[in-house]
Amino acid sequence: MEILEANSPSLVKIQLDFLKPFEAHNIAEFTMLPQGNATQLNWLMHGPAPFMSKVMQVFMSFDRMIGKDFEAGLAKIKSVSEK
Repeated sequence: MEILEANSPSLVKIQLDFLKPFEAHNIAEFTMLPQGNATQLNWLMHGPAPFMSKVMQVFMSFDRMIGKDFEAGLAKIKSVSEK
C-alpha cells in the first residue's frame, strides 16, 4: 500500500498491490464532500481487469464478495472520525 496523493481535506489516493488470493494492482480513492455539519465519504477502488478477472465477473458478483468489507471499512472510518 502506498499513498499516491493526499489533497487535504478532500482526497486520498492509494496504490494497493495484492498478491493473494490473486495478483492485482488497484487504486483506492477516498473523496470527502462537506454536507452541512457532516461529511460524505466515497470509497472507490479501480484497476486493470485481466482476462481471468473478466471471466470471473460473469459468474461472481464482486460487489457481493467485497461489498461487506467496503461497508465495514466505511463504518469503522465513521466511528473513528466521530470520536
